[in-house]
Amino acid sequence: MPETIYHLRIFSGLDHDVIDHIIESCDEKLFHAWEIILLEWEASNDEGYIIKHGHVSVSIHGSHIAELSPGDIFGEIALLNEESRTATVSAIWDVEVIVLRIDHILEMISSGNTLINKTIMERIEQNLERN
Repeated sequence: MPETIYHLRIFSGLDHDVIDHIIESCDEKLFHAWEIILLEWEASNDEGYIIKHGHVSVSIHGSHIAELSPGDIFGEIALLNEESRTATVSAIWDVEVIVLRIDHILEMISSGNTLINKTIMERIEQNLERN
């Protein structure tokens, strides 16, 4: 496991053993520069993503709203509430992500770590306020 994975914000405060267990059950994907990862209003593909390397651009209704970097999570709203995607996310250059599925998120939440629960809930709140 690369040491940098332990420094991702989403895993802040978790023991290395817990992170190893979660990551071992996750797939990884590579998206190429300017590839669309998520398309606004598209049905969920039952995946959320943690950026491992690279940056992505986030837009809503065609307007750029954010740039996300390693340690940021995206796509979790549609994953958790089974609704369509709330934003379009494109790779700015090659991006490597950790693929989260609902069982991974439930495992993180049930780990009892309040910091990770707070991080996930804050991110969900931010996304819901934008809509």
